[in-house]
Amino acid sequence: MPLTPPVTSSDHIRGGPDWTVTLVEYGDYECPACGQAHLVIKQLQNVLGSQLRFVFRNFPLRDIHPHAEEAAWLGEGAQGAGEFWNLHDLLFENQGQLDRPSLARYGAACGMSQAQVKVALSGIWHLKVADDFGSGVRSGVTGTPTFFVDGKRFHGDWSLAGLLQALEAAAA
Repeated sequence: MPLTPPVTSSDHIRGGPDWTVTLVEYGDYECPACGQAHLVIKQLQNVLGSQLRFVFRNFPLRDIHPHAEEAAWLGEGAQGAGEFWNLHDLLFENQGQLDRPSLARYGAACGMSQAQVKVALSGIWHLKVADDFGSGVRSGVTGTPTFFVDGKRFHGDWSLAGLLQALEAAAA
């Protein structure tokens, strides 16, 4: 299934203006496999630099990861403070500690005020996270991490070598 909807300016996008290929991840901040994928993505970003446009969409698996949805809400709140990517990285680096007090500390560490953290954790961003989740369902996502390379579902090995090969083939 293709990526539905395609990447828009409302997505979380990391990458330079010279990108030649887009990698979209549907992820869950509490998912151990997503934590491993996060390290691979960081390596890809180092290798490809501004050629890679990386997009993260929330797909919290609430039934098995009880803190994932609130972590996603906090991420959306951090976007409003201009700190999404800093918080994104911090959440993956600390995914074993995503309880509310820890989330509040991470938000503060990224420059969010106590009021911004409180509002984010109130669920105000529920619809944005639900929209991401719904787009994942429409795109055939059933688990995390799930990747799309230039709008097409990636079914291969999401190791550095596997993703790099797919991204280079898409860019060619």
